[in-house]
Amino acid sequence: MKPRILLLLTVSLAILVACAGETQTVEVTRVVTQEVAVEVTRVVSEVSTVEVPVEVTRLVEVEVVATPTPAEVEATAVPEATVEPTAEPIAESNIYVVQSGDNLSIIATKTGVAVADILTANNITSGTLLAVGQELVIPGWSGEIVAEVPTVDVASVPAAPPPTSAELVPVGPNLLPNPSFEEDWYFFQGVSEWQIPNNWLLAVDEGPNTLEGGSGGTFLRPEIRVVPKTDIPPSEHPLFVFDGQNTIKAFKGGAPTNFAIFTDITLQPGRYRMTINFFPDIVAQYNGGTKIWAVQDLSSEARVIVDNEGTGWIVPQAGSKATLTYDFVVDEARTVRVGGAFRSRFINHNNGWFLDAWSLQALGNP
Repeated sequence: MKPRILLLLTVSLAILVACAGETQTVEVTRVVTQEVAVEVTRVVSEVSTVEVPVEVTRLVEVEVVATPTPAEVEATAVPEATVEPTAEPIAESNIYVVQSGDNLSIIATKTGVAVADILTANNITSGTLLAVGQELVIPGWSGEIVAEVPTVDVASVPAAPPPTSAELVPVGPNLLPNPSFEEDWYFFQGVSEWQIPNNWLLAVDEGPNTLEGGSGGTFLRPEIRVVPKTDIPPSEHPLFVFDGQNTIKAFKGGAPTNFAIFTDITLQPGRYRMTINFFPDIVAQYNGGTKIWAVQDLSSEARVIVDNEGTGWIVPQAGSKATLTYDFVVDEARTVRVGGAFRSRFINHNNGWFLDAWSLQALGNP
């Protein structure tokens, strides 16, 4: 508590002022504070000379605050608070814009956020068709791409030598989703010409055909359908349907084509074998109802895709069933892109393919 001091203040004032021709009284008021005394002088006209004895006695309670010395001020000064820069809060979610070739597995790999969390945040299911340019809420994502997923190049890729695994055989289940295309389908990127089996993706080359030995022009998109056996003449079932009731039919008349069908799957470390079955329906012309198969060199080409490797382009015989396999090694758990690529570099009456019964299996000792 601050000390309080009682002061007895007595002021006696006697004023007599005589001025020639007029008597004036000078009234002086003294204002006393704890620090400053201020005198204010005011001239007041009076009729006569008056001696006014004034005595004022007051009891004044003055609050006295001790003034600290400079040393005390320095000792008790509160240092200025150091203001640390406020870190920008990490967003709880960010928007991802769907790119061409994306699916939920690819987006999960790119963002590091589980597919289940992406489905919940966007109120969608695993069967929902994603469109290029569509915005998805990615919960807990910083906005940075944490892992790039290899893309498919449907152009020529040199063959990579497969690992030696002659002593190993496929063991365990087929790891591909919807491997014989028996499940439902969707329109890839909303294109009505592209009817793609669920869990599979598509890449199409629609650029100029600059392949040496080709017939030039521009690669045009093929029409792709998931065809049930009931829509195929019974005599052709053994040719086009390898397993189950459905097969993929891709075709284009009068133009070269170049496309790939693939999927992304997470694999544990180990050795694997990718197998694709297909029928090159490459028709040079029709003789009545009979197909005349194309006989040009390189009229039909196919390859197995494993990321950016796989087989080189193989030249199967048009009008005959074919099978390609590729063995590969996964050194650490990761997402691998697998599938098949197909092209017809010449202009034919029909550049068609039937695709069915694909498999991906681990390799082990028999």
